[in-house]
Amino acid sequence: MTSAREGARTAGSTKEEMMTEHSTDTNGAALDFLSDFRTMSTFGATPAGGVERQAATTEDGQTRRFLADWFDRHGFTTKVDSVGNMYGLKEFVPGSPYVLVGSHLDSQPSAGRFDGAYGVLAAAYAALDVAERIDHGSLTPRFNVAAVNWFNEEGARFAPSLMGSGVYIGKFDADDTLKLTDRNGITVREALSAIGFHGEDEPPTAVSYAELHIEQGPVLERENIAIGIVTANWAARKYTISVHGEQSHTGATHIAQRHDALVGASRVVLAVRELTSMFPAEMVLGSVAQFDVEPKVAGVVPSKVTMAVDVRSSDADTLEKAHAQLLEAIAEINTDGEVHVEIGSSALRPSTSYQSEGIELAERVAQDLGLTHRRMLTMAGHDSVNLKDIVPTVMLFVPSVDGISHNERELTYDADLVTGVEMLSETVARMVRGDIPAPARD
Repeated sequence: MTSAREGARTAGSTKEEMMTEHSTDTNGAALDFLSDFRTMSTFGATPAGGVERQAATTEDGQTRRFLADWFDRHGFTTKVDSVGNMYGLKEFVPGSPYVLVGSHLDSQPSAGRFDGAYGVLAAAYAALDVAERIDHGSLTPRFNVAAVNWFNEEGARFAPSLMGSGVYIGKFDADDTLKLTDRNGITVREALSAIGFHGEDEPPTAVSYAELHIEQGPVLERENIAIGIVTANWAARKYTISVHGEQSHTGATHIAQRHDALVGASRVVLAVRELTSMFPAEMVLGSVAQFDVEPKVAGVVPSKVTMAVDVRSSDADTLEKAHAQLLEAIAEINTDGEVHVEIGSSALRPSTSYQSEGIELAERVAQDLGLTHRRMLTMAGHDSVNLKDIVPTVMLFVPSVDGISHNERELTYDADLVTGVEMLSETVARMVRGDIPAPARD
């Protein structure tokens, strides 16, 4: 595929020979990709140019059917496992494991059309490109390849996030996951069955994994860099916090007698925000993402508020200090006596590194393609954060305009989309060829 890159390097190595012998009409492939991406973006489209297709909704089902049809048209074997993960398989070496490459199709409410979905379609095109190279004799495979759409990465409809990939790596139990419910009491099993994607297929065995994503931050655009190569994820703590007060009459209860859960909850919200000012700039992020008030009626002082709190840092020790500061703030609120704040759950997602062999492979590919690149951390969570716990994993970024994400104004330019697919295709080709060996198994 063509891209906006300049000054492609040629060194006459085997890597470059493999690329130059590839005879696919790359300009045509780029146009096909952009056309397919525009079509895919119509499913769940919002008036402001974004999408809304939360996991296992009708709109998610429409997008999944588009992907399954694409797999069928291009000679992939489609499999769906019990928690709705979709795999488009190309088998070249019977009995060999698979290089998995993918992302997710589900979105947040009123979200951008690039987050996740771009990486899924790019994965499909990368896998197809690998298959065509093998057909043309310019690539000798050691492993097979499968494009993947992971279920419920966002965690918007069902909690927790990174659900499908979490089941794949054994972090979550499949049967327990299928019993989880959304706010309307619909289980994961029921929702997947309703859209026809509660499968029974065994998932392919992974030898390695690659994922392409928009950055969801301003760094690459600000520095005019084409490709980000992720080295580690930010550490994150996610809490479910309940604030307990006492229901009373807003017009007849004196302030001194009130136990207002909403006032106490507001103090928690401010405490989370204030955490970010206690550390060097951009070291800590904190937010309250969900906020449920009971009873939600006029004329009544709220008796309970439940919220989802997210605190992150690029440094594990700093995150633990922020955690301690939050606990102190909650203890102070409890000491005042108006309300009782309870932490229902606290989950730590530690900062862990992507394997060096994947990072170094991606750097070689970017250099061979003449693409500017840099190492960087991912502030957001991705399915690759799970996959790297079991296999060597490559995580790639392309620029996001103004760093905007989880917003209908989310944007990545066509030239950057195409460059990312080119980068991913070459990376996956080398992974299929065996440039990242199979990890030793017990």
